[in-house]
Amino acid sequence: MPFYLTTAVIAYLLGSIPFGYILVRVFSGQDIRDTGSGNIGATNVARSSQALGAFTLLLDATKGFLAVAAGSLIATSAVHADASRPSHYTHAAVAAIFVVAGHMFPIWLKFRGGKGVATSVGVFLALAPKTLLLALALFMALVAVFRYVSLGSIIVAAAFPLIAYALHDYDSSPAMLAAMCAIAALIVIKHHENICRLLAGTESRLALKRTQP
Repeated sequence: MPFYLTTAVIAYLLGSIPFGYILVRVFSGQDIRDTGSGNIGATNVARSSQALGAFTLLLDATKGFLAVAAGSLIATSAVHADASRPSHYTHAAVAAIFVVAGHMFPIWLKFRGGKGVATSVGVFLALAPKTLLLALALFMALVAVFRYVSLGSIIVAAAFPLIAYALHDYDSSPAMLAAMCAIAALIVIKHHENICRLLAGTESRLALKRTQP
C-alpha cells in the first residue's frame, strides 16, 4: 500500500503543476484564469498566444507521460521490497488517474485546473500508443468537419477505452483499462459546460484563417 500511495502522491503533484498559468504569468504578466474560458489548458492559453499554447500542450502532455514512467519506476522498487510483487500495470494505472486529477484539480490554484486533455495525451502515449494514434486522427477529423475542439475532445475521450479494448492495446490489464475509463469519464465531466453550450448552439467554433485572393 505505501508504494501505491507514493505513486498517487507523486503523480498528483506532478499533474498539478499549472504550466499554462505559469507561462502566461511569466511572459504576459496576466492571469490566464481571467481571460477567455478561464481555463489553464492549452486551448485557452492559445487564445492569448499560439506559441505559449503550444508549449503548454507539450508540457502538459509531458507531465502525463512522466507520471506513468515514475509509476513504473516505483513499481520496480516495490518488487524488490515486497515479496508479493505489486503489479507494474496497477502502478501505471494509479499514476495515470492521479496525474490527470492533479491537472484538473491542482492544489496550488485552489483546485481550479484544466480539462485534462493534453495531460491525458501524455498518459495514453505511455499506456496505449496505437490507440492514441487512431484517437488523434479521429480528433482531427472531427475538428476539421465540425470545428468544435470541445466536441472532438469529448467524443474521442469517450471512445478511447473502447478503441483500446478493440485493439487489445492495454496489455490485457484490467487496471489499465479501468484507468482509461476513469480518465475518459473525468474529461467528459470536466467538459459539462461545453456540452451545455453545444446543445444550446452557443459553443465557440474553431476559427479558420482565410487566405487572401
